Formats: sequence, C-alpha cells, structure tokens
Amino acid sequence: MSDLKKVAIIGRPNVGKSSLFNRLARQRDAITSDMSGTTRDVKKRVVTISGNRDFEILDTGGIDYSSELFSKVAEHALRAAKEADIIIYMVNGKMLPEEEDRELFYKLQALNKPLALVVNKIDNEKEEERYWEFLEFGAERTFPLSVSHNRYFNDFYTWLEAYIPPREEEESALDLEEELDPFAEMLEEIHFDSAEEEEEDREIRVALIGRVNTGKSSLLNALVGEERTIVSDVAGTTIDPVDESIEYNEHKITFVDTAGIRRRGKILGIEKYALDRTEEMLKQADIALLLIDATAGVTELDERIAGLIEKFKLGSLIVINKWDVREEKSYEEAIDDIRDELKFLHYAPIITVSAKTGQRVHKILEQIVAIYERYKQRIPTSKLNDVLREAISRHHIPSHHGAVVKIKFATQYETKPPKIALIVNHPNFLHFSYKRYLANFIRSKFDFEGVPLDLETRKRGERKIDE
Repeated sequence: MSDLKKVAIIGRPNVGKSSLFNRLARQRDAITSDMSGTTRDVKKRVVTISGNRDFEILDTGGIDYSSELFSKVAEHALRAAKEADIIIYMVNGKMLPEEEDRELFYKLQALNKPLALVVNKIDNEKEEERYWEFLEFGAERTFPLSVSHNRYFNDFYTWLEAYIPPREEEESALDLEEELDPFAEMLEEIHFDSAEEEEEDREIRVALIGRVNTGKSSLLNALVGEERTIVSDVAGTTIDPVDESIEYNEHKITFVDTAGIRRRGKILGIEKYALDRTEEMLKQADIALLLIDATAGVTELDERIAGLIEKFKLGSLIVINKWDVREEKSYEEAIDDIRDELKFLHYAPIITVSAKTGQRVHKILEQIVAIYERYKQRIPTSKLNDVLREAISRHHIPSHHGAVVKIKFATQYETKPPKIALIVNHPNFLHFSYKRYLANFIRSKFDFEGVPLDLETRKRGERKIDE
C-alpha cells in the first residue's frame, strides 16, 4: 500500500471537501457540516475507483488565516498538498471567484503536480453559468461538480484515472467475453436470413413537421414538383395530413404534409384534431423533416415539436427554410444557434433551402435516402463488440457505490431505429452518462448520421425484446 498515489483535497472552509472525501470513500465518517472549519485534522482513506484503481485520499482542513487555530490547520493542509502526488483544489460554485482562492490556487500550481480546480455546488444547469467564471484561473483542468447531488463526476473520474494506474494483479476492467452469448449468435442467424428481405425494403415514409407557416406545403410542392396542397400566407392553411408518393433513386418516398402545430394554448377544436392526426402519422413514419423558419430562428415551440422526433425515435433532417429572405446572418452563426437550441437532435444533419425558389431542395431527397439506409442498417455483433472493447479501454466503466459494473457484450437486436442491447452484470448500475459516451463512441465508428441510437441494458439470459 506504500506505493499508492496520494490525492489531497485542498480548499477554503465550507466548499465541500469532506463531502467529496465521503463520496470517494463511500463512507460517512468525515463530519460534514455547514459550519465553517469543521475538519481540522488531515483524514486519510484508501479509495478505489473504476473497480481496480486504488489511491489514498487526504481530506484536509479548510485554509483560513482568521485565527491562530485555523492558521495551524492551514499549515497542515498545505503540507499535505506538498506530500501528495495529485491535488484537487475545491471552490464554492455558489459564489463568484475570490482573490484569496486565486492566490491559494497559484501557490499550489507552483508545486508542479497534477492539479484540478473543482467548482463544487453546481447543482443544476442554471448554476453552470457561475462555473465559467472560474475558468479565468487558467487551470489545466477545471471541473463543475455537485457532490451532494452526485452530478458531473464522469469527466472528473477520467482525469483521476490518467494519474492512478490499475492494480497489476487484477484482471483488466475490460471484461467483454470472447465467446458471445448464444442469444447473440441466434440473432446473427436471424439477421442473416432476413438480409434479403431488408434489401427489398425501399419504401420510406417521411413526415414534414413544424410550426404553422414555416413553408411545409411549399416544400412538399417543390419536392413532388406539382401543386398538390393549398399554399397560402395565412398561417394554418393545411388541416388534414396529405400523402404524396414519388419514386427517387429506386426508393418509393411517401410524404405526409402535416397540419401546422400551433402553441398549446391556441389548439382549439379542429386544430386539436390536426395535432392528434399528426402524432398518429408520426407513429407510422420513418423520417421526419423538421422545418425551421430562417427568418424566425428556433423558438420554444420548435423545441417542443422537435421533441416529437425524439419521442417517436425517427430518423431526422433539420431543414432551414426561407434561407433566401433571412436576415444577414452567416451560415456558421445560423447552424451554431440551431445546434445550441436543439442539443438533443445533435445527430441530425442540417440543410438550408428555399422552398419558394427551389434552392437546394433536391438535396433533401438525397439526404432522405441516405438517412433511411442508416436507419435500417444492422451492425454485425463481432464488429460492434470490437468497438465496445475500444470504447471501454479508453474510458473504463465507473463503479456504482463500490459495485464493479461489467459489460459482457453487445448486440443489435432491432433496426428502424437501431437498438443495441448491452448485456451487463448490473444493468441498473450503468450510469446514463456512460451509456451516452458509448452511444457517441459507436456513432464515431459507424455512420449513424440522422439516426437515433437506442442503448438498452439487460442481464444475461434476458430475452425480452421491445415491441
């Protein structure tokens, strides 16, 4: 144990050092209190993260020179920092940066050791703005944390792992089994048998959704090349969804021109009926074209409508219409604004068009076919698990309150949208942020642009497949 790395938690009183100590040690033996200066001695505990990385954590008293007693506590804390291999400097994210914190941080920086600035008490997304104020410290790594709510820990653990080696005697945390579950092999056979059937799957249902007067009817007319629906400047002209099919690139594409969706408070009578019809149609669709008015940008209602795409797990393309009459805003600015407002559709490509002039409308058809091919694609289990091994080796699976979480293997069990089962020893213990990391990693290796990706955790032997 003498070779263990030492990690010191340093900071002024009442910033949450003991709470972080308890969280890492998973014990409640350090007294936590809202009263400043509760911890006076340096507490030590051997801690394990990621299942097989051990280190010694040092919880120090708050650095405070307001009295003789506290000054001695501060001396002990700074001595612990000098003895440590890795230093965590904590500040209170409920308050703006203070000069005393800067001075102490720079003093620790001068020790030339791995040093992270942890901004604690960032308990919700609204409070994240205060975190940015602390970037002015110029720390090599700065992390927002909410120790009391156990939020934002993954990046912090990843940083620690870079300096804390795994146990040599332990087997690798990567525990994918070489012999896959018979269930996976059975699925592979089913998938092989159905490959010919999937080859013939060339009918695509496409929903046009968006607020009223974003140009859905005009776009439909431009796509099919004829005046199929009534086009008017009066908002909400279209009431019933209208189907129109065309042949394109050996695919039959059926468009459903949905009724414009108004604000919830304005949905009365026939428009309430239209919204219900829209949702019914979305259940049958494969791909949604979300129309955004370039002259208005993304509104709160646009975000709600976009939520329907996520709800029904559709392939998606964001279409910015009226690009020819927009205000003077660069392409980069417009795309950045939309990405910022529609974060949950991060996988959807964006195209700028003018339904009125026909500008780039033909590109939409190319995108629809390409997205559909990804929507129905199936990744062989062997390739999927090769990628999973790589993902886990780069960022190990966080343990859950001391329990080691292991992914046995993964297999894709459904298409349209692609659904992947992760066979895990403790399915409920795999943190949602790690699942998101895996989804993004899989996206980086396979082309899933425009397609939602469902990752489901289940135990070995669980045969239930979602309907």
